[in-house]
Amino acid sequence: MTSIVNRPRESPWRAVSMEEADESIRKVAELFEKEIETILVDDLKIGQVLAEQVTAPENMPATRTSIKDGYAVISADGHENRKVVGASSAGSVHGNAIHSGECIRISTGGVVPDGTDAVIQVEDTEIEKSEGENELEIRVKSLIRAGQDIRQPGSEVKKGDVLLGVGCVLGSAEYGLLNAFGIEKVKIYKKPQITVISSGNELVSPFTKPLPLGMVRDSNSPQLVALFKEHGFKAINGGRIADEPTEIEKKLKKCAETTQIIVTSGGVSMGEKDYMKHVLQEKIGMKIAFGRVWMKPGLPCTMAHGLIHGKPVVVIALPGNPASAWVCSHLFVLPLLRAISGVSRIYAQKIHVKLGAALKLGPRPEYCRAWLEHSEDERLPIAHVTGNQISSRLASLVGAQVLLVLPSNEQKKNLEIGENVFALAITPNFSV
Repeated sequence: MTSIVNRPRESPWRAVSMEEADESIRKVAELFEKEIETILVDDLKIGQVLAEQVTAPENMPATRTSIKDGYAVISADGHENRKVVGASSAGSVHGNAIHSGECIRISTGGVVPDGTDAVIQVEDTEIEKSEGENELEIRVKSLIRAGQDIRQPGSEVKKGDVLLGVGCVLGSAEYGLLNAFGIEKVKIYKKPQITVISSGNELVSPFTKPLPLGMVRDSNSPQLVALFKEHGFKAINGGRIADEPTEIEKKLKKCAETTQIIVTSGGVSMGEKDYMKHVLQEKIGMKIAFGRVWMKPGLPCTMAHGLIHGKPVVVIALPGNPASAWVCSHLFVLPLLRAISGVSRIYAQKIHVKLGAALKLGPRPEYCRAWLEHSEDERLPIAHVTGNQISSRLASLVGAQVLLVLPSNEQKKNLEIGENVFALAITPNFSV
């Protein structure tokens, strides 16, 4: 290793663009073989990812059903009065054939009986004869066309239609669809486990009291573990390590015995004790896909991959500042985890928002933490930054719903209040 006196004054690592970093993430994800398991639909968990295409085993609806509450009629009878000869409701089918001059009372979802070819809604009829609580005869007040208010077999889904595709993330709607078609088992991708490590001589337990002078409670590891779990991934806290090359190497190799994805924070910049890149490349022999990214916060973010104990391992080394680590996890770690998990859409949803205040632009593209305000007078939600955006300010993450995607200052120096910008929706339960 180079002595402190002779160390380079500028990083030897080219700062790649976000597009280059994204491409590296996709390529690295392809190095990992996806594990597939078959699971009972009853045992599925929200957020699991389909590993097969699911097709409809039958038509939906399976037979003709009514769209409205009313009467199943023969359209050719026109405005003639009709005798009410029975009823059909959801779960209770009228089995007899219907003849001219007759109708049956029908509920939404009820099976339309043979012999009828239309449904007239109850609002377009009047009772002509009744006996106690029973309808005997009705009069139709409006025109009737053949096929009206009837769902035909397969009109929603035909047998063989694709219901869900490979890479679909299973939510409540998908779970309902599987149950509606009586599908008992599906193949899913097994999600990878992530180990999170914090690096730094200054780090102590979050519960250290009083806090010794010059020391910092470790918030990154518990914060990042919680973030990954929040997004449906299995994550464990791998603990803290000192800024010492041998200890870093030993810890990474130990973690690689049980996990193939390791996320570290700290030790990746230009400091005297920043050894992470050196250990990854020189000690362990990993290939560094990128060693810096031209963005803010998180310039020194690093991704490396290679074989440890004969199996592929990826390490994403995040900056030690809490806001940088958190933002980079959203931009790089979560997309990687989704890609390895087989998810077809790996990036956060991009939306349009309106700025609630003017913002100064910098030389690098920036991702500002912000919360959104709903306004009845505005077409778009109004974005408010979460205070000072300095990368060490952990409080800037609290309440953040989006990351504002701000351009560099190459074209202009500022964005004005009311300007439209893109934002990445980063919360699992997004609402305004």
